[in-house]
Amino acid sequence: MSARGLFVTGTDTGVGKTRVAVALIQALRARGLRVAAMKPVSAGHVPGELNEDVLALLQASNVSADVHDVNPYAFAEPIAPHIAAALAGARIELDVIAAAYSRLAAVADVVVVEGAGGWRVPLNERQDMADLAQRLGLPVVLVVGLRLGCLNHALLTAESIGCRRVPWAGWVGNHIEPAMPRAAENVASLHVRLPGPCLGVQRFLHEDVSPPKPPQWLTLPEALVS
Repeated sequence: MSARGLFVTGTDTGVGKTRVAVALIQALRARGLRVAAMKPVSAGHVPGELNEDVLALLQASNVSADVHDVNPYAFAEPIAPHIAAALAGARIELDVIAAAYSRLAAVADVVVVEGAGGWRVPLNERQDMADLAQRLGLPVVLVVGLRLGCLNHALLTAESIGCRRVPWAGWVGNHIEPAMPRAAENVASLHVRLPGPCLGVQRFLHEDVSPPKPPQWLTLPEALVS
């Protein structure tokens, strides 16, 4: 895969990957780019409705695309993708996702792909989210959910990303606990220990608060703006 894009992963589920992916889309759009969004696998939605992460990505994007390309695999239960697929009598195939990505890349300048869960979430009996990132070959943005334990999770994830030899775009800190003890010290430790660059640190936002557009706290990866 040679099209420009980003693969957004996280230290865990619920760390703000979608919020960061939307912010990246907004920042790219502010530079006049056609930006497609993709959530290859979603798990958790009301029957007859789109998954809320997929909906947020669609609303942020400025490229018209088939929702089945944006979200090739959608499962109702909010559980691990490979388990949700098995319960639905399906198997998640990387070839299907790669083909959908290619169609999006053909109509966009940049594709922002958001993974599900964390970096090593299983997709089928053999492959996981890291295999998908490796297949697409996109630079990886690591979202670190800032809470107790984030240092260990972030360092282990970054180490695993490095072992896969996929391009590294940078990391984002996302405040997900309003009263995290010693938050500044934890962020400082991440600056020292994680591969650079830090693309930004997003403050804690309540669900009913919309972040500004385009985001002022975010720096785009150098490869996308050079």
